[in-house]
Amino acid sequence: MSNPLLYVAGLPKFDEVKPEHISPAIDSLIAEGRALVEQLATSTEVPTWENFALKLEDHSEKLGRAWSQVGHMNAVVNSPELREAYNENLAKLTDYGSDISQDERLYAKFKAIQSGGDFAKLTPTQQTIINHEVRDFKLGGAELPANEKARFKAVSEELSKLGAKFEENILDNTNDFKYIVENVADLAGLPEDAIEAAAESAKADGKEGYQFSLHFPSYMPVLQYADNRALRETLYRAYATRASELSKPEWDNTALISDILKLKQEEARMLGFKNYAELSLATKMADTPKQVTDFLDTLAKRAKPYAEKDMRELLAYAKKLGINDLQAWDVAYVSEKLREEKYAFSDQEVKQYFPESKVLAGLFKVVETIFGVQVRKAEAPLWHADAAFYAISDAQNKPIAYFYLDLYARNNKRGGAWMDECITRRKKANGIELPVAYLTCNFSAPVGGKPALFTHDEVITMFHEFGHGLHHMLTQVDDYSVSGIKGVEWDAVELPSQFMENFCWEWEVLRHMTAHVETGAQLPRELFDKMVAAKNFQAGMQTVRQIEFSLFDMRLHGEFDPNGKQTALDLIEQVRDEVAVVRPPKWNRFPNSFSHIFAGGYAAGYYSYKWAEVLSADAYSLFEEMGTLSVEAGSRFKNEVLAKGGSRPAMESFVAFRGREPSLDALLRHNGMTT
Repeated sequence: MSNPLLYVAGLPKFDEVKPEHISPAIDSLIAEGRALVEQLATSTEVPTWENFALKLEDHSEKLGRAWSQVGHMNAVVNSPELREAYNENLAKLTDYGSDISQDERLYAKFKAIQSGGDFAKLTPTQQTIINHEVRDFKLGGAELPANEKARFKAVSEELSKLGAKFEENILDNTNDFKYIVENVADLAGLPEDAIEAAAESAKADGKEGYQFSLHFPSYMPVLQYADNRALRETLYRAYATRASELSKPEWDNTALISDILKLKQEEARMLGFKNYAELSLATKMADTPKQVTDFLDTLAKRAKPYAEKDMRELLAYAKKLGINDLQAWDVAYVSEKLREEKYAFSDQEVKQYFPESKVLAGLFKVVETIFGVQVRKAEAPLWHADAAFYAISDAQNKPIAYFYLDLYARNNKRGGAWMDECITRRKKANGIELPVAYLTCNFSAPVGGKPALFTHDEVITMFHEFGHGLHHMLTQVDDYSVSGIKGVEWDAVELPSQFMENFCWEWEVLRHMTAHVETGAQLPRELFDKMVAAKNFQAGMQTVRQIEFSLFDMRLHGEFDPNGKQTALDLIEQVRDEVAVVRPPKWNRFPNSFSHIFAGGYAAGYYSYKWAEVLSADAYSLFEEMGTLSVEAGSRFKNEVLAKGGSRPAMESFVAFRGREPSLDALLRHNGMTT
């Protein structure tokens, strides 16, 4: 038990885990799993929940716990040694998972439990797990003829490998790009903290001047504020061509896109689906690709007139600034200038009121008030000095969950923001195993002796990821496979996260989480009112942009022929013809860095953001009726949505909470798109 990855008696030992621990731990757990499978598959006992399903769950949890630590560290403290060990063991795990999912003996035993006389005596949660298992064995190739199983397994393994490589290419390209500006005069318009961070970055690399990267806290202020149009174009071009043939050949994801799509189509057809979109929807709320595209088309029809109005306004304002040929690298800059004139404030002005400590205290206060819990800092081994650890307790001060927080962007850390599972709540022989979550963001780190300051958008991101965390941490489900976010339909998984975003627009919430970095003054009500007035600034443009990505994804996995003459770039241009109002240059290679769908599990599922936004806006409308921090509404949301996890269909949970099925009206109203 000297291997820290095999330690299960407490929290992970992140201060001890090294790349050389990974292979021995995973090898040991896979060997243990194969022995268990053989024992269960050949047993002559009549299979039951206790003697069969629960034993597989126990081992699945043990393996999942070890691998979650490996995957997390690979994402937040990536190194060549860690990456090599991760990829080597990802292949082993995919192989092991394929063998399990194709084992007809296990499949037969799950079907025997499902059709047996004792099935009705299982708890509803256990019945759900058995039903999911039978479905997943079918989707895992258990019913394929023997000669096709080997090919199906090879496809799964290759897809796993290609997805990891896709993500690595983006990370390597992002880490590699560094751009030096020698003269501070060329940085006119940039906020002081962005200039200071660029100076510190150059100094850390032993260079003179100001160094910029493609990490978001460095990249975005340039696009949004730099008066230097050539500088904006340089960074935009580097960002928009990441992992393409226009960057370094070894990072080009073009061939990977084609290979991934071909393999996904092959996988779907082997299972009897017409395309991968149909396979993807087999485990989601939406029933058919047509239902999804109809939903997106309806939303596009409602949003596009607003988007076109936004664009006309932007083009007219660009001309006032002397930009007669508005380009993609001008959009954020002109938009910021227009918003400043229209609403008399800037993101940078607002940012001074959101120091990290106040934001976290405000977020925790909302959660404590509506869900009746307490959040406190705690001690645990960590993977980096920037990370922190917290405990969530109930009203009686009894711990119910924990989470890690890693907020700042840095080299060797994957971009974006996410929540992931570290430990999942479940009932064990010695009591309840408490859930633990990872919450990861890529915000600007503190500079110049000041605390980290967040933009309002970053505050929203923080609330969003915490919503995912609450879904994982406030579950009351005792069985591993449907506890927390496990077993929740993918297109409902964004419900709690998007729901939490709404609190960032409430005065009684926001005022308590602000203190000006220089004066300590609270956010002025007048400035807040301007922020609210600007809330739906360019909402039409933002909505059609999300629809563009969602339609591209759904058509790519539904109608697109990966063996045909059309490329993914051709397809996204077609989609833009229909819905887009902002046209990027022809050399933009967006698909090459669209890791959500090629490496992140959102294939034929990106529509989930908009689908779940309908649910979240409608869910939040109950708080608008009962009071922003209504304990009663909070208790209902906690008990009917968060607590239930994947133990019942998401629509049942929504109806139990809201008393009816969801409506599109609240979303359109929240986005200012109602007449």
